Amino acid sequence: MTSNTRVVVIGAGLAGVRLARRLGELGTPVTLIGDEEHRPYNRVLLAEVLAGRYSPDVIALPAPAELTRARVTGIDREARTVECADGSKIAYDRLVLATGSNPVLPPLRGLFTPDHVLPEGVHAFRTMDDCLGLSKAVRPGAKAVVIGGGLLGVSAARALAQRGAQVILAQQSERLMERQLDPNASQLVRRHLSELGVEVHTDLRVRDVRCVNGAVRSVEMADGYALDADLVVLACGVRPRAGLAWGAGIEVRKGIVVDDELRTSDPYIHAIGDCAQHDGNVYGLATPALEQAEVLAELLAGRATARYTGTRSLTRLTLPGQTAFDLAAFGETEALPGDDVVQLADATRGTYRKVVVRDDRLVGGVLVGELGTVGALARAWEGAEPLPDDGPLLHLLTNDGGS
Repeated sequence: MTSNTRVVVIGAGLAGVRLARRLGELGTPVTLIGDEEHRPYNRVLLAEVLAGRYSPDVIALPAPAELTRARVTGIDREARTVECADGSKIAYDRLVLATGSNPVLPPLRGLFTPDHVLPEGVHAFRTMDDCLGLSKAVRPGAKAVVIGGGLLGVSAARALAQRGAQVILAQQSERLMERQLDPNASQLVRRHLSELGVEVHTDLRVRDVRCVNGAVRSVEMADGYALDADLVVLACGVRPRAGLAWGAGIEVRKGIVVDDELRTSDPYIHAIGDCAQHDGNVYGLATPALEQAEVLAELLAGRATARYTGTRSLTRLTLPGQTAFDLAAFGETEALPGDDVVQLADATRGTYRKVVVRDDRLVGGVLVGELGTVGALARAWEGAEPLPDDGPLLHLLTNDGGS
């Protein structure tokens, strides 16, 4: 690529901003397009804004100077232009889709008004506008129902409890954060939320949202039981935002399909972050998005040796309370037959450590409470090398490796 190649990036989230900044450092001019009115921000920290710990300015990203605020409505692949809602067109030589993801809105009766908008008091929790709307609506004593017990739902429930709301967390499956945690670790998260005053219900399916004069008043469970609600927060997961790619005839499966050079089925268009599907994986996490941005910046700047081969991503969550509650999880946290497992638990201190080893390789682990060993464990897992045979597996959980 030449220095005057026109690179256009759609999406001013973590992935898009990191890519634009890195390209700028490498001397490649870039046009970054974002459709939110706010400064680009770190979406991972929205729960801290909702909790009142951070102001929006604190989680703002250092955006490149050239940020175009526009809503892109289409891609003309033949002319190599993107079309904006105001009728303008922006030409590109290389286009990058960093469009992120949209919240999943569950199929609940009464969820939308006749105008197809969410009723007053019902909020998704994905954008800064969602966060600010919730912050304005929540008050001490308000009855809040959070639907969804994954990472986002747990974070939202904790934040609302810190703002003084009476929070009920409704999780359809049998435990919290089931994608990341094993049953023991999940139980510790539940205990911590309960200590903050959050009432947690698992195996509970919400069926209906009841409104009066356009404002939510209660949610009804599948068994007919109703929960009073001044606020309802939808934390039911996210879905890749791939509509632009789909409309342009680019291959989309779970997300926008990309190869090891993060190219889509159109060689002049790339995709990174939550919207991208690489080797069958849609990560939906910050670390893979940032790694993809770094690799693509190298490629677009003419460093042809760069390739993206996937990310082994570790999940970390801190839940502040009277005592800080930290957890980290990576890989496969539940063992298969024949795996070796070592667990250390201290019920009094609320700490729990577990590693899963298969064929002398660390394939997963979870730590709750004290995370002193997480650095050494993550390095052993990411390296996927045979573990040394000069000590017992217990060594993995008790030696912090200098981290």
